[in-house]
Amino acid sequence: MTDQRDTVLTLADPGAALRAAGVVYADYQSAKPVDPRVVAAMLPYLTEKFGNAASLHGVGDVATEALEEARGRVAAFFGAEPREIVFTGGATEATNLAIVGYALRNKRKGNHVIISEAEHISVLNIAKYLEKQGFRVTRAPIDLHGRVTAKKLRARITDETILVSLQWASSEIGTVQPIAEIAELLDGTGIALHSDAVAAEGLLPIDVSAVPVSLLSLSSNDLYGPRGLGALYVRQGVQVAPVLLGGGQERGLRSGSEDLASIAGFATAADIMAAEMPAEVERIRAIRDTLVERVLAEIPDSHLNGHPEQRLPNNAHFRFHGVEGEAMVLSLRDAGIAASTGSACSSKTLEPSHTLISCGLLHEEAHGSLEFTFGRWSAMEDVDLIMAALPGVIARLRALSPLYKTHAPATP
Repeated sequence: MTDQRDTVLTLADPGAALRAAGVVYADYQSAKPVDPRVVAAMLPYLTEKFGNAASLHGVGDVATEALEEARGRVAAFFGAEPREIVFTGGATEATNLAIVGYALRNKRKGNHVIISEAEHISVLNIAKYLEKQGFRVTRAPIDLHGRVTAKKLRARITDETILVSLQWASSEIGTVQPIAEIAELLDGTGIALHSDAVAAEGLLPIDVSAVPVSLLSLSSNDLYGPRGLGALYVRQGVQVAPVLLGGGQERGLRSGSEDLASIAGFATAADIMAAEMPAEVERIRAIRDTLVERVLAEIPDSHLNGHPEQRLPNNAHFRFHGVEGEAMVLSLRDAGIAASTGSACSSKTLEPSHTLISCGLLHEEAHGSLEFTFGRWSAMEDVDLIMAALPGVIARLRALSPLYKTHAPATP
């Protein structure tokens, strides 16, 4: 009988399968396929190793051993100690535990929290919740490239400040924040630093033994592991209150039976990334750089959003004068190209990107943005396929747009 895991390992790579079906997938920031090697590692925990780590019998002991072994592997990838990793039901839950949990646990020390104007919508909504609970939240401004400087942050710290939350990198425009510099600024002040590292993990080296963040939100899927699983790094000695109550799993910080199969998948995804990330990142960067060069050279009135150098290696975020982002996404969809206008978590709204507005763009400029992100199964031929469609899409939409006036001389 064929081993089910062997069957999984023979699956064609998702990128090739999509291209064969006429689809170019360039939206890796919103969702990544699960690596077939990860699926293979998960299967035993859905069948013969199905035990609950909270059980006291032998089957439960096997589950406990697997859980702690996986925790150690995930911790090692981020330079953490195993007991500093708390598994959650996703990165958003991890961020809630980090920010809300820390704020509630340490309210007697102060009631002031600082975030940046460019944070993910999940953090922005948590900030609104904290304000309703009596906390004061300051939103630090960003520069035209989307970065927060240590100087701007320092100017907003007060005697009541207990927490700073700053994303490691933007999932939208790709800009990387100076986390090490901010951590150094806060070191010894008693102010905790939380970072949402979801967009950066697997693309940038993240080592909490070298960069002393207090709390770090993580996602399994962003390492090509299963969706619906995340983790929170809690530096030893940092105190947070649970926000989800129940049976007291995960050191009492996150109740609920652990999803052992997904956790095993997360650990395997981390192992694969540890071995393959340097080469993978350089390959993806070459694809991204080729697309950026061609778009800026071949499409008039096109601009790159975000920092030109301090940015994620897979991210190409453009704006096109006189064109609306959703129209571009839908037109590219008709051509078999999957792209986005920015964060998948806020794409259902009609509001312009809060990040781009904070960078100083006008509403019509922010509305004309388009994001391409590449990943493990992207190929250089994806650029050719994108560029076979994109210039025509832009030209057609501009011809219909009352906002766009070409620079060509009027026809006699």
